[in-house]
Amino acid sequence: MNHQHARRVFLKQVGLLTAALALTKLPAIGRPLLVPPLPTHNIPFDKNLDQLWVKSLYERGMPTRYLKSRNELKYLGMPVSGLHSGTVYVGGDGRLWLWQIYNASMEGQHEGITGHTTLWNDGSSERKIRPRDGAAYVNPPLANNFRVLDQGFALQVRLGNKTMLKELNEDSWDEILFEPTYPTATITFRSEDIPVSVQMKVYSPFIPLDPDNSALPATILRITVINHGTHSMDASITGWMENGANKLSAASGKGFRRNTLISSPECTSIFMDFDATDTTLKTMPDAGSVCLTLHGKANGANTAFNPWPVTVQGCNTFIGSVANMPAPEKLVGSIQAAATILPGASWQTDYSITWHFNHPHPKLVKMVKDAADGYWYGKRFTTALQVSEYIQDKLGYLTHTTELWAKTWNDSTLPHWFLERTFINIGTLATANTYRFASGRFWSWEGIGACGGTCTHVWQYAHSMARVFPTLERDMRQRVDLGTGFIPDTGAILFRGENETRPAIDGQAGTILRFYREHQMSPDNAFLQQNWQGIKKAVLFMLAQDKNKDGMTDTPMENTLDAVWEGEIAWIVGLCIAAAAAAEQLAIEMNDKTFAKICRDYVANGRRNMEQYLFNGEYFIHRPDAVQGRKQLGSYNTCHIDQVYGQSWAFQVGLPRILDKEKTVSALQALWKYNFTTDVGPYIKTHTGGRPYALSGEGGMIMNTNPHNEANPYGESVTWQLGYFHECMSGFEHQVAAHMMAEGMTDESLVLTRAIHDRHHGRKRNPFNEIECSDHYARAMASYGTFISACGFTCHGPQASIGFAPRIQQEQFKAAFTAPEGWGTYSQSLTTNGQQHRLELAFGKLTLQTLHVNMIRFVIPKRITVTVNGTNKTLKYRLNGDQLVIDFLQAFTLGVADKLHVEVIC
Repeated sequence: MNHQHARRVFLKQVGLLTAALALTKLPAIGRPLLVPPLPTHNIPFDKNLDQLWVKSLYERGMPTRYLKSRNELKYLGMPVSGLHSGTVYVGGDGRLWLWQIYNASMEGQHEGITGHTTLWNDGSSERKIRPRDGAAYVNPPLANNFRVLDQGFALQVRLGNKTMLKELNEDSWDEILFEPTYPTATITFRSEDIPVSVQMKVYSPFIPLDPDNSALPATILRITVINHGTHSMDASITGWMENGANKLSAASGKGFRRNTLISSPECTSIFMDFDATDTTLKTMPDAGSVCLTLHGKANGANTAFNPWPVTVQGCNTFIGSVANMPAPEKLVGSIQAAATILPGASWQTDYSITWHFNHPHPKLVKMVKDAADGYWYGKRFTTALQVSEYIQDKLGYLTHTTELWAKTWNDSTLPHWFLERTFINIGTLATANTYRFASGRFWSWEGIGACGGTCTHVWQYAHSMARVFPTLERDMRQRVDLGTGFIPDTGAILFRGENETRPAIDGQAGTILRFYREHQMSPDNAFLQQNWQGIKKAVLFMLAQDKNKDGMTDTPMENTLDAVWEGEIAWIVGLCIAAAAAAEQLAIEMNDKTFAKICRDYVANGRRNMEQYLFNGEYFIHRPDAVQGRKQLGSYNTCHIDQVYGQSWAFQVGLPRILDKEKTVSALQALWKYNFTTDVGPYIKTHTGGRPYALSGEGGMIMNTNPHNEANPYGESVTWQLGYFHECMSGFEHQVAAHMMAEGMTDESLVLTRAIHDRHHGRKRNPFNEIECSDHYARAMASYGTFISACGFTCHGPQASIGFAPRIQQEQFKAAFTAPEGWGTYSQSLTTNGQQHRLELAFGKLTLQTLHVNMIRFVIPKRITVTVNGTNKTLKYRLNGDQLVIDFLQAFTLGVADKLHVEVIC
């Protein structure tokens, strides 16, 4: 979230400050209570859950399917652009929409996927909600209203003397089925009046551990036509695309749109650019090029196709090597492929759409100097045609490996809905929320166009990118956190890089934990060795914020709730303890024994005092400053969603416990009791001022509640940030779900995650867009942490160690994993005389020295054997609690398709 003035102005405009003072009946400072008390806590303790429904959450189930017949397609918009290359959505009927590729997203100018405010009645009043504050949640955009560029496909079938023509759109087919398995979407078209079905698979190349080939400004559309009849048929697919060059800036008399045909036996492209007579148009944010390509033999092409209504006349010949159209006019190119399909057979053809708009918004260039030289894809390619040629050259690798990852991720025993919700938010990287500049630097907003600077206290919640594209996170730690955003004299990390002048205490601590995670997701010690001195300074700065040396940081400093809180705050104290624990492990690996002891002492001191002074017998609290008291805004004795966040982080990186298990679980149970509700409606009706990220009738976990109905629960000087306490923000909820899963509260974890999933069902809004401060909010990538916890996954690349301890379905478990240099599948199962564990690598390589697995049933093993592709490995093993630790006498490396098998005889 952002501290900036613009947000305060908005919140005051919607009456948050006055509503907080008037509607919640807070007394004036220094005056007796003359008004009715605060709204009472009205979240039911008994969640009244159907236990059969809870049980069903564990079941494998079916992949989510959205159907035309159920009117579920209109809001669907799955990102299918490359990482950091703008936002392109595929809609429910396979057509592309939004096209936020023109560098228009900018703080205060175009925040979010729409530019419009909407009205929302929160139960007490009607308010205006801006895009950065949830407009797309309250009033989701319709795909048909955001078709910035014309694009589509048509199928023609000749069967005997009969010719049938259908566009691939919602109006032309009886049934359309949309199946999302991010990064791929599969759309199936069926009708009674035609003996074929069409399947379209849409995605941008997405290959974990390969950030360059996952960051192409491109969408691939793989179309398969299936002949269900008893006779052969002639079929053709015609794909068309509008010239999108200078789409926003071109005006009459300023130049011509130009389509150029480039054809070969293997590939046909229509390259689309703008021939500007006004040179100022050449550097506009929307100046660039687009390219439509058929990757295969073409049956025809047309540089000036008129598809309204669509006909095939002129498509099956090559018409016009170059076409020009005056600036304001629409110019469309088309390419046709054709084949004869035997009965029961199918025919596949591949198209791609690529783009190249390498002129960042002028205001962004002023914000971030790296933006001046354009983007990473702009450095690699000079035009959209070059991108297309690259795809043509590597089409086999790009399509096969993307689809291999989708298969690997979804070939699991975990519930389909769970896999979808925990992974889906990594699509944020493929939207206009993130950039990668020509220098290689990663940079992002918090949500699209809002709150810039890759904010540390937001991104430290997000686990997806670090696990799937770890090189990007390592570069950010080194280039920004210890580079442009680092103050070497003090060790402070500015929480928005060069876009800020202050550190944030939670961002500082979280970034130290991220250094540890990035080290673990490295193949060797180089990252740690290169950055240790800077990391050490950052840790010392964090430790210095504990003024009274009791292990509980107490220096007032900015935090993610956009306020400077006084006193000792459980979630910040615990996060700093976790960061110190991570720093201790790093110091041990660096053989810095003195510093390791400093960190170890801090952890021990902080844990002891946090458990003694910040635990109220049920949950962890915020102890007021001894002098200030409760004058300033804070959480105090209320039940705060992040109160044991430090322990949650510790699980993500395999640290020893930093807080007592009994007290921690008690705190999580309190969050479940006091903050989670299956219907937020009654709460937000009485506790006004929050933004609409969950609406009446929807379930969620409220940020902060006052279960004891105390007066002045949030302090005497109530400020605009109070509104956050009454909201459901999915990134925080995912953090709690991940922690609950790790602590064995699996029912609660799944119910909470499912509540988020159900809030984002396609019949209500776009399932692929979790909103906080604007659309596709970065913190929502905390969802991947719940997957990590479900797998009990640990990894330490430099130590060649990997581990799994599934929290659910232990007796028969299978899931994907990503390691520093490879990814694949892990599985485990019970056998009649013990248990077995398997690793199979699908991509890259995996070096192993130590393997940790859990004893599914805790008995002493009689014999353990490990084979790789049938060959025995020499090992020794030990039990560590319920963990079986297998140490190989010599490290070895698994390659693609290698299989490791562990047999445990009990």
